[in-house]
Amino acid sequence: MRIIAAAFALFLTAGTALAADTEGQITAVDQDAMTITLADGQTYKLPAEIDMSAIEEGMEVVIAYRELDGVLQITDMLLPE
Repeated sequence: MRIIAAAFALFLTAGTALAADTEGQITAVDQDAMTITLADGQTYKLPAEIDMSAIEEGMEVVIAYRELDGVLQITDMLLPE
């Protein structure tokens, strides 16, 4: 029983480590690769349903993302109004 509880706790910890959020200025937009790069140098993959025309270099954004197979995939993005 103790082993099952420890394994479950490890699973919960690992799951939360995969999701994160950040904010910053967009320094590059790659429409072909569907990615943006922020001022910190990190590149994030945009979801397929996003309207790329609404995203521009220089915008300040807040994003939620998860890492999947080494790719930082955006799950939510707040754009300036």
